[in-house]
Amino acid sequence: MKIELAENYGFCFGVKRAIKIAEEHKNAATYGPLIHNALEINRLKEDFQVGLVEDFTQFLPGDTAIVRTHGIPKNELQSLKETGVEVVDATCPYVTKPQQICEEMSEKGYDIVIFGDEKHPEIKGVKSYASKGAHVVTSVEELDEIKLGERVALVAQTTRKVEEYLEIASYLIPRHKEVRVFNTICNATFENQEAARKLAKRADVMIVIGGKNSSNTKQLFSIAKKECPQSYHIEDEKELECKWFEGKELCGVTAGASTPDWVIQKVIDKIEKECIS
Repeated sequence: MKIELAENYGFCFGVKRAIKIAEEHKNAATYGPLIHNALEINRLKEDFQVGLVEDFTQFLPGDTAIVRTHGIPKNELQSLKETGVEVVDATCPYVTKPQQICEEMSEKGYDIVIFGDEKHPEIKGVKSYASKGAHVVTSVEELDEIKLGERVALVAQTTRKVEEYLEIASYLIPRHKEVRVFNTICNATFENQEAARKLAKRADVMIVIGGKNSSNTKQLFSIAKKECPQSYHIEDEKELECKWFEGKELCGVTAGASTPDWVIQKVIDKIEKECIS
């Protein structure tokens, strides 16, 4: 059996940047998980003494708080600064972009529509920048239940599927006098998704590596599963089952934007050593 990696996979620019920031601030703590990968978070804790705080009110004056890649709500960021906490912002620039758009468009009187998961930390942060509120939706059907004005501004969670975002935009455009559509889907996300789709079409089995709470990894898995029914989402090599590879000729491998290379390599090593006869 041959193992083939997708043309694009794994760490994106924003994650690489955040990890570098964390490594440069030993003995600090991140507010919320820096990225959605528990293995990498544990490495930062063990090797760089970077802790994890889930409640921003637990930071004390003089503490160093690293803002996670997904960003945090605007009021919490202000509170940290006012409390005297040293804030190191590791928010991905691709996440900062929709925050800024929501703030600007809301002030200009546009109704804000965000395509994404309202429970996801990225969207909680983005929504908070819309001073006059925002509507978060995951489908066209949800838009039917919302009353919007004549002017609408639309942004997307950075890890959503482009095809689904276009459906939302196509629904809004003929129904309102002015619709401003901003492409806030991360380019790395798009490239990873296209590479996963391309490889899954040829593969007999697909392994998608990444955190179970990682939105972009779940999107990759959904794409892979559609093209290759024998697709599996795992966090590390311990979840591999050799029976998945029996009688297969091509194993495709891809990974989410928060998945470090060392985790990917461990998965490949185990498949080669234990699952290929």
